[in-house]
Amino acid sequence: MTVEEVITVLAMQEEILQFNHFTNEDAWTLGTLLVAEAKRRQLDNTAVEIRLNNGYTVFKYAGNGTTLNNEKWLDRMFRTVQVLEKSSLRVYSELKKDEDTLEDIGLNREEYSFLGGGFPIRVEEVGVIGAIMISNQNHFVNHDIIVKALSRYLHIDEVPRIRAL
Repeated sequence: MTVEEVITVLAMQEEILQFNHFTNEDAWTLGTLLVAEAKRRQLDNTAVEIRLNNGYTVFKYAGNGTTLNNEKWLDRMFRTVQVLEKSSLRVYSELKKDEDTLEDIGLNREEYSFLGGGFPIRVEEVGVIGAIMISNQNHFVNHDIIVKALSRYLHIDEVPRIRAL
């Protein structure tokens, strides 16, 4: 896939994978699906977090082998999704396409991430209310775990996926 094709697929995923509501119960159920998908792939050392835009964490999981460094990456991904209202993999892809850096778009790389693993929680007719983050795997894998779990949770079978770049 070209970078342009990847960006198109990522934008489609974000458009398709929207909620009609989002509660703490939704966060719990989705979070357990995210962890189950990581474990199904034998990625036990995965960190998962779901956080609302007000900063409140409604789900958190730290698998064996995760560290404080994963916590810092989760924070960076959250801020990226919160500010730009798109997946961190889409931000990465757009920067790559334009040959830009985070600094070129006014973001500090110590506080923001340009790698995959953050995905917006978008509620229909409301907008982005939070983010799902996964850390400690390849950033395409992090993103794919989120897409797979969201597809399952929202009962949406036809979601385009990125297989390789």
